Order: sequence, then C-alpha cells, then structure tokens
Amino acid sequence: MKKLLLVYIVLIGTLMAYLYMVFVKEDNSALLDEPEGLHGTLDEKYVMVNFLAGIDYWKNGLKGFEDAAEALGVSVEYRGSTQYDVQEEVMVLEQVIARSPAGIAVSAIDSEALNPAINKAVEAGIPVVMFDADAPRSKAYSYIGTNNYNAGVTAARKMAELTGGAGKVGVITLPNQLNHQERTRGFEETLEKEFPDLQLIGIADGKGDQMISEQKVRDLLGRFPDLSGIFVTEANGGVGAGNAILRLNKLDQVKIISFDTDKGTLDMVKSGTISATLAQGTWNMGYWSLMQLFHLRNRIVNPMSQDKGDSSIPPLPTNIDTGITVVTPDDVDQFYAK
Repeated sequence: MKKLLLVYIVLIGTLMAYLYMVFVKEDNSALLDEPEGLHGTLDEKYVMVNFLAGIDYWKNGLKGFEDAAEALGVSVEYRGSTQYDVQEEVMVLEQVIARSPAGIAVSAIDSEALNPAINKAVEAGIPVVMFDADAPRSKAYSYIGTNNYNAGVTAARKMAELTGGAGKVGVITLPNQLNHQERTRGFEETLEKEFPDLQLIGIADGKGDQMISEQKVRDLLGRFPDLSGIFVTEANGGVGAGNAILRLNKLDQVKIISFDTDKGTLDMVKSGTISATLAQGTWNMGYWSLMQLFHLRNRIVNPMSQDKGDSSIPPLPTNIDTGITVVTPDDVDQFYAK
C-alpha cells in the first residue's frame, strides 16, 4: 500500500513539474525576453559621418548618438574625413555605403558635393539624415541641427549690445559650407535692418584653421585699425581671432563673438578675450539623428510621398531645430565638460 502511495506521489509530482515547465516558466521566460518599447539588435549598425573627425566639436554629438544606441540596443560607428577636404568626405561616405549599414547620419562639408553619394545610399534603401550641416537638395530624409540663420541674427544683436550699436565689424567664416553661409547671412541682414550704424567691412575665409583665422583678423585690423568687432562662425577661427587681438594688444577695442563650446573657446570666454560664444545643441543632434534613423530603418513610420495631397504632414519631422544659447563670462563655467 505504501509503495502504491509512493508511486502516486511521484506521478503527481512529475505531472505538476511538467505543467509548471509548460505553462508557467515558458510564460515568464517570454515576458523576460520581450524587450520593452523600442528595441533593436546589435547587428543593426548605424554610422555617423562628418569631416575634421578629430576635433573636439564632434564629441558631444557622438555621445548623443551613442546614448541613443544604448537605449535602442543597436551598435554605432564613427567615420569622417581627417582634413577639411570635400573629396575625402565623399570617399569616406562611399566606403560606408558599400558596407550597407542600417542607416547613416551625415554632416556635409559642402551642401552640394555629397548629394550623389547621399542619393545613392537612399536609393539603395539605406536611411540617411543630415545633422549639423545640411545638404538640402539631396534625398536625405531630414535635417537635425541649429537654425543657423537665427543664430546669425542672435550674434548680430549681441554684437550691437557689446559695441553700443556702432562701429566696424568683420566676419571670419567657411564660405562654402551651408550652415556657415546661413550664419553669415543672418548676421549681415540683421545689421542692415536693425543696426545701420554697425558697418560690415569684410568677410574672410578662415578655413576652420586657427592660424589662418588669426592672419585674416590681422589683415582686417591692418586695413581697418578702428575695427570694433568680429563674428567668427566656428570654434577654431574664434580661438585664432582671440590670439590675434591679444598679440596686437586690441583686447579692449575688439569684441569677438564665436561659436561652440570647445575648451579653447570657453577658456577665452572665461578670460574675456572672447566676449561671447554660441553653444549649439550638439548632443541633441546625435541623439535624434539615431532615433530618426531607427524609426526609418524599422518602418515604425512609413515616409509618405510629398507629392500626394494627403501627405502634407510628414510622419517624422523633416527639420529639427536643436537650439542655441549665448555663453558669456557670467555663465561660462556651466558649459565645461563634466
């Protein structure tokens, strides 16, 4: 009798264990394995492509790209031309396309030169978004970055505040790059409309280089010794302009407005060599670039033809303004990397 009871107990225990494995454990495993929200795989590799790849400016944007990748469970890579060279960036982009990544975020050194490569990627089914510097006539889905015309407007108004609204000012820029063209245009047109006593006397190509920008400022001061201010549309040139006015002993005369928040620029703002700089939302550029690429790649949204009458509202924003902040000596400490 005891043996029969023992057999029943064993059989019942075995049945209970089987039912637990089939119904309870499998259900719990499914819940554990199922990712919450948006989630991809490490096999999905997204690539960020830019130029002058080693400069500090890109670090915060790449951090945003990486933070988005961590949130989504995908992988990312960073590629770019080592020099300020159009053909090198085109070559790098072509190499990236040949590897068929899940998507590409591109900052264009030239608003036209990269269009054939960008279009090639899109036609091959690789989502492309632009960040920081646009290529508006390409087939890239969107632009994520600063409203550069408005940044130029902001710089002009700050320059008027610093100079008392009168005097001679110059611009050091990168004339072939669309975002810098827009910054310069916003600055120039605002001076004409709002501050007629501020005269723009020259626009020079600093080539994104400290030494060249320093020489351009020296040239401007040689021709206009009473120069009151300089707007520099990128960070390396801002440091070069600061070096020029220090070496020429013009610190009290010439007000400099620069761009971005690399350490060299912030140090000059803190010392008063640069009167103000414009901080961009670079982390946002990287983060939202990858988020858009992920949505496009995984067809979470389906881009609609802009030719159709019912598609006036795109499923994802095609232009995202990541904003700017004016940084002065009063608040510069907040912008150093932590």
